[in-house]
Amino acid sequence: MIDYKQLDVWIASRQLANSIYTISKNFPKDEIFGLTQQIRKSAISVPSNIAEGLGRNHLNEIIQFLYIARGSLFELETQIYIAFDQGYLESDNLKQITDTIEKCKKLLNGFINYYLKKKTKN
Repeated sequence: MIDYKQLDVWIASRQLANSIYTISKNFPKDEIFGLTQQIRKSAISVPSNIAEGLGRNHLNEIIQFLYIARGSLFELETQIYIAFDQGYLESDNLKQITDTIEKCKKLLNGFINYYLKKKTKN
């Protein structure tokens, strides 16, 4: 079984989640149960689903959870743009976060493709 804690995709998505927690601390207090909570949930969903999928140790489930993680990245990206539109993020924060999201998407897509190829060989 692969140790997910050693994977670049898990490390990058964990760093992304921590960045989201840091920047969302500055969101308005009236958003704590709205956008702040939703952004944080989406962010922690990415590394969590990577870990859960690999923990299941079954090819189809791994792929399914990797797709869920990817969906959470797209959800997070949308929420980040909404936070920017609402004036909760500066443009430099938006760029930093969206660049990190893009990096995670590429790593995750590569990881999904790895498992899809593995599935095709079986």
